Amino acid sequence: MIIIDGKEGGGQILRTALGLSAITGKECTIENIRIGRPNPGLQEQHLQGVFAMQKLSNAELKGAEKGSTKIIFSPNKLKKGDIEVKISTAGSVGLILQVLLIPALHTKIDLSIKGGATYGKFAPPIHHFENVLFPLFKKMNYIVDMNIIRQGFFPKGGAELEVFSQKTTLKPLYIQEKGKIVSIKVVSIASKDLEKAEVAERQIKTAKHMLFKKFPDIPIHIQTEYVDTLNTGSGLQITIETEHSFFGGDALGEKGKTAEKVAEEAVESLLDSYENGTVDIHTADMLLPYIALAGGSYKAPKITNHIKTNIQVIEQFLDIKFKVKENVITKI
Repeated sequence: MIIIDGKEGGGQILRTALGLSAITGKECTIENIRIGRPNPGLQEQHLQGVFAMQKLSNAELKGAEKGSTKIIFSPNKLKKGDIEVKISTAGSVGLILQVLLIPALHTKIDLSIKGGATYGKFAPPIHHFENVLFPLFKKMNYIVDMNIIRQGFFPKGGAELEVFSQKTTLKPLYIQEKGKIVSIKVVSIASKDLEKAEVAERQIKTAKHMLFKKFPDIPIHIQTEYVDTLNTGSGLQITIETEHSFFGGDALGEKGKTAEKVAEEAVESLLDSYENGTVDIHTADMLLPYIALAGGSYKAPKITNHIKTNIQVIEQFLDIKFKVKENVITKI
């Protein structure tokens, strides 16, 4: 039995531990789940991820209820086929994907998610997965396809999407240098009630102006979309594709925040990652389980507590070690 202390890393520890438990067959106890948060313990989106993992791995599960700070997860054989997840809140659909895509390496799944937010708080938006993480997975021989049926914003959610993946054997991923920029893509999305105020276009205009000042010779590809959603909302996601990598930056529109401010936040987060790493700050964390399984190396913009705790969890499940030197993370 592997004992995981979840007090430092929040939901990320839970997602990594469950994913690796499912593919290694090692049972685990996760204690002090989100213990330091204002709303400690398992919340709706965490619970639904746990239940989906239970179904996928035919696991025995104890302690899985709202507010619980301890669960015991005992996986059995991975199944394949349809998995449906329903989220009644605006919890991030991307965080559900983070836990399920690890065991999906070893089985074929067709995943349906109903509810939750594609653009939510404290999590990368769904276009980060589509435009950054999945292309990097492809370099590792892991093909994930996604169909976004409906977008959902914080605070009501209401998203709907389908995700398909095939069993695969991962290849190592080494990104020592990012290389030259190949393209820049900006996705600006807003609810239809913001169309009259041209929120999506204003987000684009500010982002393009800032990006042109930094990269005057690089063409910028634009995707603008107004969508039917349960509540007012907007978001911006920007991707820089280089010869060897992909970088994402994003920001969420909220009441009292202008479209221009949304664009500024997204561009600033993108440039900070681009200038200081060979992957962005979100991706540096999310790639860790896959690098642990296949091998590889990359430079994080900075070594966050999320990265540190994620490494500690991974090293408990797998007979591997990471080396971290000058922000370069390498499986050794």
